Amino acid sequence: MNRFTGIFVSIGLAAGFAVAERTAPAVFHVDSEAGNDSAEGTRPDAAWRTLDKVNTATLIPGDRVLFKCGGLWRGQLMPKSGTPDARILYGAYGEGAKPILQGSVARDQADEWSEERPGLWATRKLEPRLIGQGTDLRGATWSKHNEAGAAVRIERVQEEGATFTRVTCEAPGKASNHIQLWGPAVTQPAPCMMLRLRVRSSLPFTLESVRAILNRSPYTTALAGQKRTEVGAAWQTIDVLLMKHEAVAEAPRLHINLGDILPAGAVFDFETLGLWEASIEHCKPIPMDVGIVILNHGEKWGVKKWSLEDIKSPLDYWYDPEGKRIFLAWSANPAEAFNSVELALTRHIINQGGRHDITYDGLAVRYGAAHGFGGGSTRNITIRNCDVSWIGGGLQYWRTRDNGTRYPVRFGNGIEFWGHAHDHVVEYNRLWQIYDAALTNQGRDDDEIGIIYRHNIIWQAEYSFEFWNRGRTENILFEFNTCVDAGDCWSHNQRPDPNGAHLMFYNNRSATTNFVIRNNIFCRSSDRCTRMFNDWREGLTLNNNLYWSPDKPIMRWMEKTNYEQSDFVRYQSELGMDQASLVGEPQFVNPAARDYRLKPGSPGSTLATDGGPVGARWQ
Repeated sequence: MNRFTGIFVSIGLAAGFAVAERTAPAVFHVDSEAGNDSAEGTRPDAAWRTLDKVNTATLIPGDRVLFKCGGLWRGQLMPKSGTPDARILYGAYGEGAKPILQGSVARDQADEWSEERPGLWATRKLEPRLIGQGTDLRGATWSKHNEAGAAVRIERVQEEGATFTRVTCEAPGKASNHIQLWGPAVTQPAPCMMLRLRVRSSLPFTLESVRAILNRSPYTTALAGQKRTEVGAAWQTIDVLLMKHEAVAEAPRLHINLGDILPAGAVFDFETLGLWEASIEHCKPIPMDVGIVILNHGEKWGVKKWSLEDIKSPLDYWYDPEGKRIFLAWSANPAEAFNSVELALTRHIINQGGRHDITYDGLAVRYGAAHGFGGGSTRNITIRNCDVSWIGGGLQYWRTRDNGTRYPVRFGNGIEFWGHAHDHVVEYNRLWQIYDAALTNQGRDDDEIGIIYRHNIIWQAEYSFEFWNRGRTENILFEFNTCVDAGDCWSHNQRPDPNGAHLMFYNNRSATTNFVIRNNIFCRSSDRCTRMFNDWREGLTLNNNLYWSPDKPIMRWMEKTNYEQSDFVRYQSELGMDQASLVGEPQFVNPAARDYRLKPGSPGSTLATDGGPVGARWQ
């Protein structure tokens, strides 16, 4: 069958028929040990087994999907939407530890590693094998998108007996997404596919990003390919392996990013030759960038480098996007030196982009190199009683500084609402060891309305809470949260911009009303408690908070003024914020055990949260 035609109608009819068969909500059980994906799922003794089954199941509003306590599922959850009066619930059943949704692959067997040179170990090299007859793409049509001042012209050219696509760059932009090429749809994406291209360029550049993504918000990547190719004046044929990145319910389109890569004045010619399904199971490749190497569940961790030559110290590592493997510096086989070796993959563990009317309750989400909960254009979502840990570090894109040097921008956030986020509640969660922000809502020219963060406990995240927006921002409430040791995390010394803060307010250009931060504890940070890049006090309320930052500023104001803890009265007077807030060291019950309840008589006990009651909620 041709992979690019004739599939949309049949999918739509099948999905519609399945939904019509059942009208009463049901409870489905998922057991990672004793489950069976062929079972009905409606009883614990007839539970499903895998995330793939959960992701592909037809759910209707009011359904509940319950994961068995003590279980572990690797991969990604793609939730379904409910309705305002009948949400879909993803929760837990049984006794024991919270069910774990884990975004990593394990490499804890000695035969999965080989010593490349003394002290340098690598996982297996990718060796794909093509399957079946390829699809001829030589007549495929491509279109272009450019933004932020970038500009290209695109045309079809017939020359030397071949017809190909020509892209002429007039202005390259400053980020990879500023110039985008969109190709044909892949209507039946396999887990692994090989795309063959013929390329040349009048000016040399490195082709970095070829993939298949959805051509609509939130632009989910279905098949990722990260082959780096030096493109020069002579024609060359290249094979790009496209591997499953995230599950999507519709056909993605081939896509190439050229912004900040294709030089001004360059003429880039390319021809899409064909697409094949490929087999890779025999070599156990690592399908996408690794953002964290987690050893013995957090006793140690790797330090990400961006080339093999940069590996110089123990636990330095590099992800090879072509060989789909990592190189790690250690004196012995990592699988023999450590009981657990987890490689966090660069995708959201829960990808809720475009979803609505969902509740999550009682899940443990860990070891992912993008976001724990991620995705844009969401509404009416509640995240409650969840643990989110060891998140972020994967490559998002490369950015160019004003001086012309390039640096990597890395994911990720514990819980992120990106763009057009409406009416969310995030409460009674614990979040720790987060590359960027534990909690955040942010966007470009988007509405961010009605988001509540309350009674959460956060420790060792670079930022406890981050915000920026350029659209409309209304009714954001951050209250009764305990935030401890910002910037004291696995990621701090690996960042290109280490700047730990509990409240990180980048430039806010949005019209902002009723943004309230009150009754919180902000205790210790590596750099400052609050950083505010521009003055948007109108619409913002900070009050009734407890601060303790004896050796770092309480506020870094507009990149000009530091208000130290000893300047707190002056800070209140000059900026007019935190008028009823206090400075004092919170007396936690047992901080070594992460018991952040306040002892009787502790400063702030009448103002700020103590994290709520201890019990099943905090297991």
